[in-house]
Amino acid sequence: MSSEADADAGEGTDGGYVHVPDEDNGSDAAGRTASESEPAADGFGRTGWVLTAVLFTCVLVIPGVIYAYPYVPGVFGFSFFSTYLALPLVPAVLLGLVAVWSMTAATRTE
Repeated sequence: MSSEADADAGEGTDGGYVHVPDEDNGSDAAGRTASESEPAADGFGRTGWVLTAVLFTCVLVIPGVIYAYPYVPGVFGFSFFSTYLALPLVPAVLLGLVAVWSMTAATRTE
């Protein structure tokens, strides 16, 4: 009941026009098929898997090493202070390199 009253009272200057995307309104967009308007899906691709591996490393492996084995970098000669400075730089550098690589790979295929 209240929705009927709201519909009658809320009618604005558009005259109650409702756009239906399936209708043919004379544009050439309606004449295109799905294969012409959208590219074919080719799967995750090599770039996607590299990005997944780098994200896995940056989100789970490096923080896990810092949390679970904080003494391991000391074996390689890092001090405690340099360990907590150097290990967080690894994900930052990896993500930056993968971002640049994936963007150059994406623009190269166009």
